[in-house]
Amino acid sequence: MLLDGKRLLITGVLDPRSIAFFTAQIAQEQGAQLVLTGFGRGMRLTERAAKRLAEPPDVLELDVQQPEHIAAAVEDVQQRWGALDGLVHAIGFAPASTLGGGFLDAPWEDVATALHVSTYSYTALGAAFADLLAVDGGSVVGLDFDAQVAWPGYDWMGVAKAGLEAANRYLARDLGPRGIRSNLVSAGPLHTMAARSIDGFGDFDAVWQERAPLGWDLRDPAPVARTVCALLSDWLPATTGEIVHVDGGVHAIGAGVPAEHQPGGSD
Repeated sequence: MLLDGKRLLITGVLDPRSIAFFTAQIAQEQGAQLVLTGFGRGMRLTERAAKRLAEPPDVLELDVQQPEHIAAAVEDVQQRWGALDGLVHAIGFAPASTLGGGFLDAPWEDVATALHVSTYSYTALGAAFADLLAVDGGSVVGLDFDAQVAWPGYDWMGVAKAGLEAANRYLARDLGPRGIRSNLVSAGPLHTMAARSIDGFGDFDAVWQERAPLGWDLRDPAPVARTVCALLSDWLPATTGEIVHVDGGVHAIGAGVPAEHQPGGSD
């Protein structure tokens, strides 16, 4: 199996519709051992989702804004396994003031929260777990949303994702000599709990229906989760610092060009 015997820490599992949950489910099917993380009021949701997996994994409390939580998670994994093969960063949060047209007005305190949770935590977790990931050569995989353009309503989360993409490159540079890979999966829009907090998210449906050469199902996180699992496996040993797009091909198609005018489109 693709992940037979791999020891994985997966963050961001909130409900069974999330990319992180599908990743956990597929990883288990492919032979991985799992630990999930949650925190605060979301902890109960994570524990409930964990029970829906074939082998319900333990759930650790991990608020990435609390250094002591990160240290405790590292200690738990050290005592549990003595090493870590893969870390999935599926964490993102931006206060309401930073989304939905609030780009010019959002206060720094809220912007700082978005950047801390959605960007800085990727490096913080990678650095904290580096010794455990380096034991057998591990993989860090984060979830991205294409930051090449300014999306309606995405505002400071778009900036946070652009920072995440840069952080991924630097993490790949600094952890690569220890045999640790760092990659992002840039997913197309999906009807997840996080997406519901973005004003105007419904507009993405029309864009993807119009522009995705392969088509796109906003209710199916499985293609994204499979790609995450591939990056966690040993099948891509020389890939790092990369952004793998799983969006039906939208990132490759010129903006604003109707489908009928694309090569192979209808006349």
